[in-house]
Amino acid sequence: MGQSRNRRPTIIDVAERAGVSKSTAARALAGSSNITEETRERVVKAAEAVGYERNHLAVGMRSGRSGMLGLVIPDITNPFWADVARGAQDRAARAGASLLVFSSDWDPEAEAAHLRTLRRARVDGAIVNPVSDSFDDLDRFGLPCLFIGSSAERFPDISSVGSDIAQAVRLGLDHLVAKGHRAPALILGPKSRLARARFLRAVHEHCVERDIDPAIMPIEDGEYTVEGGREAMKRLLDQPRVGHLAVFAANDMMALGAMMAVRDAGLDCPRDVSVLGFDGIPSGEFAWPGLTTVAKPGRAIGERAVEGLFDEIEHKPEHRRIYMPCRLLERGSLADLSSMAPKRAAGAGRN
Repeated sequence: MGQSRNRRPTIIDVAERAGVSKSTAARALAGSSNITEETRERVVKAAEAVGYERNHLAVGMRSGRSGMLGLVIPDITNPFWADVARGAQDRAARAGASLLVFSSDWDPEAEAAHLRTLRRARVDGAIVNPVSDSFDDLDRFGLPCLFIGSSAERFPDISSVGSDIAQAVRLGLDHLVAKGHRAPALILGPKSRLARARFLRAVHEHCVERDIDPAIMPIEDGEYTVEGGREAMKRLLDQPRVGHLAVFAANDMMALGAMMAVRDAGLDCPRDVSVLGFDGIPSGEFAWPGLTTVAKPGRAIGERAVEGLFDEIEHKPEHRRIYMPCRLLERGSLADLSSMAPKRAAGAGRN
């Protein structure tokens, strides 16, 4: 192309190499939805070939946008939330946007501080997992916003994306029943969290359908951490029981902690105690035995959340809750008692 080494490549250079107009090249690199994937790919390859980089400052001054998005999640150390962040980052990058990620550590004040920082950074919008169920002051942050996580259901006027918890819990419980575990113990999160209520509601619906008394299921609460699950399992093991114990934990970190408590007690999983997790984090695959779990689509949630946020920014939101289905990952932490489970009256006894 004979351009000087000292001249920065322009959008005109990209357009010429891709064989499109300047406006088409600009729209393709901006992630416009009215560009075919074939054209977008050709423009992106042309931009890479000529070494073109968008001037986000200039674009922002013309459009009133910064090209930056915010993501506030409750715990970046939890692999599930890291997966959500990765999905959001990948989708933002495909649209030429940058993502600023903050972890609130389940602290409403930290969450509010992060949102103030995002507003000062002039991000175009934010994706938030509200750690408080009383998120009443969203308007004062003045940001297009989309919610993720269970607490989002408390805010029907705000678009949100999350796992289909009811489908996921039914999937896990049906699998336990198929394995001969009719009434498992439950390790749940703190009573203050909406996620706990959603999980229990799905359990009760399952019990009604199968004519099981939910009161026969022991319940222990804890934080959504390895230590929280470990301590909850210790309390379950201290309770009198007859026969095999099966446990359904509200997330994989708690489930892994529960498996540690089983080993600490000199017991074996799954010979003495069966454990089912919930999240699908990678570390469950490397546990011994591998953790059977109901996997939530973390990366897909992040991607879909960014797409929904773009709708909010463009002032064309649907204001609805998008439920994404979960799937079962069977490994080795559940004993199969189906062949030896006696036929008994509904709701009688326990595993």
